Amino acid sequence: MGHFIHPPKSVHELSDGDALVISDYMNTGLHRTKRTMVSEWFPQSAVQLTWPHAGTDWAYMLDRVESCYIRLAYEIAKRETLIIVTPEVERIKALLQQHLPKELVQHIIFFACPTNDTWARDHAFLTVIGPGGAELLDYRFNGWGGKFEASLDNAINKQLWEQGVVQGKYTDCLDFELEGGSIESDGRGTLLVTSGCLLNPNRNATYSKEQVEARLCEELGAERVLWLDHGNLAGDDTDGHIDTLARLCPKDTIVYVKAEDKADEHYEELSQMEAQLQTFRTMDDRPYRLLSLPLPAAIYDEEDERLPATYANYLVVNGAVLYPTYGQKENDEQAAQVLAQAFQGYDIVGVDCTPLIYQHGSLHCATMQYPRGVVASPADEQAE
Repeated sequence: MGHFIHPPKSVHELSDGDALVISDYMNTGLHRTKRTMVSEWFPQSAVQLTWPHAGTDWAYMLDRVESCYIRLAYEIAKRETLIIVTPEVERIKALLQQHLPKELVQHIIFFACPTNDTWARDHAFLTVIGPGGAELLDYRFNGWGGKFEASLDNAINKQLWEQGVVQGKYTDCLDFELEGGSIESDGRGTLLVTSGCLLNPNRNATYSKEQVEARLCEELGAERVLWLDHGNLAGDDTDGHIDTLARLCPKDTIVYVKAEDKADEHYEELSQMEAQLQTFRTMDDRPYRLLSLPLPAAIYDEEDERLPATYANYLVVNGAVLYPTYGQKENDEQAAQVLAQAFQGYDIVGVDCTPLIYQHGSLHCATMQYPRGVVASPADEQAE
């Protein structure tokens, strides 16, 4: 079987910073001395899902959430390698053989491993690319500030690396708590974070803001950090992850969640967030292009608690943006239109993520991408 990963967009369609990283990484002769946490739209080798099971909080609605994961697996495996971490390899393999075309199942790496939960975004590696190739940074995941047991999830990365599923320099950062959903990189030296999460005393309590920023810049190869001080969604366990609120996009663009209804409980905070975003400047001192995403109409759980539905929780894969939908036709369509403006030339693909928000996450939270060169495809393995 030949290599199945769709070709990435050509270098001239990418930002200058990402083009430079790609050119160097593909050994075309350009010299690069800087390490960089690449952007999510950098060409990818794989996406990781950590599959739900009956030993997690999903037990009461496992069928519903697995339907969502099957759809995610289909959309990802169409475009690149999919890694599925699960303690139930045979069950999940049989499930996907039942629901996915045979050729897509061949694009999946099944990895047997005990897990606490499903939020790969927050327990998976953060990847930095430099002159020496990929570095896999393993930060400590403590269940969003000690709210939930996470010791099994915190141990997944080392096992993936030791067994060769992911390849690169392993870097132990387990003395520092940092979740993938709490940080955005444009691949050109800018990080976007929230102070509500990264400065929360339930994470890295002995660190000052200046110390957190210095560590992020040193380890992730950034030149600056933009701190958002406003914005938080009802029902959010993460203390305000950036990927629920605002996201960096190509061509100095930021998409963000906007509340139009003044009666909505989020209106004031999200308006203050919008005002702060308007003050941010690019590296060359220009305002960002800001595109607002609608705030989904309120969705409540069985106990009448509002759930943190957000369209900002999308995933960029090779050639497409997978974004969460919530059965709200007008809002779902409006979100797709905004994302099409931010990611021109990409397919915009909706996935019903209503089940995911019942455990207070969404599509981006459930996934983690790995840049090109980190994961060999099953096709490559078979060819050796």
